[in-house]
Amino acid sequence: MKDLFDDLGEPVPLDGPPSRVVSLVPSLTEAVEVSAPGHLVGATDYCTHPSTLDVPRVGGSKYPKVDDVLALRPDLVLANSEENRPEDVERLRANGIPVFVMEAAASVPAALGSLRRLLTQVYELDQPAWLVEAEELWRTTAPVRHHAVIPVWRKPWIVLGHDTFAGDVLRRVGVANAYANAEDRYPRPPLAELQAARADIVVLPDEPYEFTADDGPGFFPNLRPLLVSGRYLTWYGPSLVEAHGALTRALADL
Repeated sequence: MKDLFDDLGEPVPLDGPPSRVVSLVPSLTEAVEVSAPGHLVGATDYCTHPSTLDVPRVGGSKYPKVDDVLALRPDLVLANSEENRPEDVERLRANGIPVFVMEAAASVPAALGSLRRLLTQVYELDQPAWLVEAEELWRTTAPVRHHAVIPVWRKPWIVLGHDTFAGDVLRRVGVANAYANAEDRYPRPPLAELQAARADIVVLPDEPYEFTADDGPGFFPNLRPLLVSGRYLTWYGPSLVEAHGALTRALADL
């Protein structure tokens, strides 16, 4: 048995590369299926990429149907410290299922480093071409061109605060987060405070909350709206390759 540990330092007891994997994290689902196709036997309802993935669904990331996961007899479950509940992880481990928990990354390099460990150490793969390309694309940080308010939810309003993966994605393409120095990672300021923030744009992703073109002028009339794919902001994996160009072009069109 190999001495493997997840990002939180917990042991992942495996005799070799896993062959029956359930992923409870959409971005990990995409990264694993693209890099080691055919090993996934279950995924969440929100695992939409790759679009061709045809495996049983086990509910949501936050509230997976643990009994359904156990019924699939996985030799590994993939989870995330921010997206998945510790009690679900502990129940799986108590039933003898190894779980690899990826730490909620505060930066693009941290996320890619975690994926590199998962794919090369757990799966024993050579480094995937998309991973090498993503590391090169996101290596540098562009000068600040815009300051932004970045909501991720409404009712109540929740925005990106300090040390978030999505905040680092935007900073690396030239967008500074107006709440980067907030005490919380996901503060909940009142709308009036958001409208008065020192920013020139509002970034509106289509997930986890589906913001639309009406939300910019409707709630932030003094800020230029930038509608983006939430996948480009929050998914770590192969989508990071296309995300860099897509976000750079969108900012150039402002």
